[in-house]
Amino acid sequence: MVLNFKEIVTATMVLFAVIDIIGNIPIIIGLREKAGHINSMKASIIAAIVMIVFLFLGESILKLIGVNVNEFAVAGALILFFIALEMILGVTLFKEEDTSPDMASIFPLAFPLLAGPGSLTTLLSLRAEYAIENIIVAILINIVIIFAVLKTSGKLQKFLGKNGIAVIQKIFGVILLAIAVKLFTSNIQELFN
Repeated sequence: MVLNFKEIVTATMVLFAVIDIIGNIPIIIGLREKAGHINSMKASIIAAIVMIVFLFLGESILKLIGVNVNEFAVAGALILFFIALEMILGVTLFKEEDTSPDMASIFPLAFPLLAGPGSLTTLLSLRAEYAIENIIVAILINIVIIFAVLKTSGKLQKFLGKNGIAVIQKIFGVILLAIAVKLFTSNIQELFN
């Protein structure tokens, strides 16, 4: 097992941008107020398990339905492209639903907010280009960040303010847009070779 620092940093940034934990602070605060309490550790662990299991089994599921990783990566790049546009344009993906206090840590927080379609698609897109151990390290780094943000979401909101959160969301939207274009171009070439 050889860890590649550049791959880890890139994969970490891509996942961080897709998960958009900073941009989700208002949603997290709303869930915390609505449910009364969110178990940050439970939400983080469940999100990590979902992402790591999908990283290993996602390709098998794709083979079962007759799709290869490059085709999925192109589709994932398109999804990332639209997620990035939504981040830049300020459109909300998450629709708020009624949740019981017991389920708030799992649904909708761990899934689909943290380990949702965007991050799962991203994992398989990353797997087409990077070593699996580097992606796992990137997942774990993001889980630590997620846990820290969940624990300090109230303080972060006060510190960053509405404008600060909006600026961070826009910056990561642009980064994600560039990464989506890169994923698309590199994998579309593989399909035609």
